[in-house]
Amino acid sequence: MGPQINGKSQQSHRVVIFVAIFLLMTLLILYGSNNVNESIYPPFHMAVNKAIKPTDLKTWSGKDGYVPVYGNKSMTLHCHECALVTSSSHVLGSRAGNEIDQAECVIRMNDAPTLGYESDVGNRTTLRVIAHASVFRVVRRPNEFLHQTDSNSTIIFWGPPNKIGKDAKGTLYRLIQRVSMTYRNLSFFSIAQNKMRKFDNLFHRETGRDRQKSHSWLSTGWFTMVIAIEMCDNIKVYGMVPPNYCGRILSRKKPGSKKMLYHYYKPRGPDECQMYIQNESGRRGNHHRFITEKHVFSRWAKQYNITFTNPNW
Repeated sequence: MGPQINGKSQQSHRVVIFVAIFLLMTLLILYGSNNVNESIYPPFHMAVNKAIKPTDLKTWSGKDGYVPVYGNKSMTLHCHECALVTSSSHVLGSRAGNEIDQAECVIRMNDAPTLGYESDVGNRTTLRVIAHASVFRVVRRPNEFLHQTDSNSTIIFWGPPNKIGKDAKGTLYRLIQRVSMTYRNLSFFSIAQNKMRKFDNLFHRETGRDRQKSHSWLSTGWFTMVIAIEMCDNIKVYGMVPPNYCGRILSRKKPGSKKMLYHYYKPRGPDECQMYIQNESGRRGNHHRFITEKHVFSRWAKQYNITFTNPNW
């Protein structure tokens, strides 16, 4: 009888373990469904340091980190009211063009066009911030990106110093020089190497992550927001989603639903949230941390008179 009793005891023990595992898995699934914003992608952005002493971006670096590409101009641009227009398809259908054009200064990024989209994004450009990877796309269409600007507009290039720095000898820098000599009514600057390091340090300070060790690339949005804070007293951002937007949207998304384009001017481009989450969760290779950056922007909004529209947050 002894072995038979032991067998029943072991069987009961296995049943108890199975029930415990089943209950644990059920709880995890329920918890995940209620916290979809954090379960869709690994929480890279959870490292954002909320306890740090706020960085005063008004005095963080000054304007001495902008090097004129041609001549000896200085970066002196200052505006009371700025409209910062993103490249997101959230601007489409906004009919915000007139409002944007009425702002004292209008800021755009990379090769985001105005031609054909004026009713939603306006047609004025006071400042355009361009990544080294977008230089060729901009200069191939000078009539659109360099003629269609305010008089005395400013163009700022950012990228690795060995590509766009003053001491660079490559094709890219020579191209930037040639363009700046052709359009002398515009002011062309590149971001100096020491200021590029400050942008990296700022990311580390604001997120708790070392950019290089965490395999992160700073986005043009990061550079543009910091530059806008330096030069603007008040900023209204058009088309930027809040940091928790993609988690909420994907939790409710139905098969076949319309995607929101990453770039409003590229109808065959990727879905914005898909791009954000893939980059946020990427660990191998270098990735933009769009969601992490937006957590930082959300904190900066309270310090620097930043408001967001289309969508509002």
